[in-house]
Amino acid sequence: MEQKKARVAVLVSSGGTNLQAILDAQKSGVIKSGEVKLVISNKADAYALTRAETAGVKTAVILKKDYGSQADFEEAIARTLEENGIDLIVLAGFMAILSGAFTARFEHKIINVHPSLIPSFCGEGFYGLRVHRAALEKGVKVTGATVHYVNEIPDGGEIIAQKAVAVEEGDTPETLQRRVMEQAEWIILPESVELLCAGIVARKE
Repeated sequence: MEQKKARVAVLVSSGGTNLQAILDAQKSGVIKSGEVKLVISNKADAYALTRAETAGVKTAVILKKDYGSQADFEEAIARTLEENGIDLIVLAGFMAILSGAFTARFEHKIINVHPSLIPSFCGEGFYGLRVHRAALEKGVKVTGATVHYVNEIPDGGEIIAQKAVAVEEGDTPETLQRRVMEQAEWIILPESVELLCAGIVARKE
């Protein structure tokens, strides 16, 4: 009998490198308790959609401008997730802040990966290269990535996993971003997805 798998949705806005890391981890067997069943983008031209289609994963584009308000935009996302029976929601470079009402609706079902060791360089305004620029400006010797639950506070949810990465002499925000992705994000995000999916499957049995 085939093992039951948790149904995962990944929310994206751009290139989808973290989505690719999850899809690759599914193939390699790192993720065996869950499967990406849906990719939702809030940008119609996100390359992550191409990655999803290549992997045979269902996609949906939900644009805020098509809805009258944040609440209506979030309702469209929530409805799509619920219609697809999603158990776990992964934010992978999703550049839209979600309201407290949305995160409460999916409490302990939404995770995010942040490119620093929370509580350093996190919260509102800290995303993408800004995080790495801030780390270099501060002169830290160690940075990394954090997988955490998502609640109403940006980067404020309970921590699931962290991995440290050394800052090297001559690093630029771009080189540091790449190293944090390769040495931390792409490792702990798939591992966290497997950990949580295994728990979901066990609770369903």
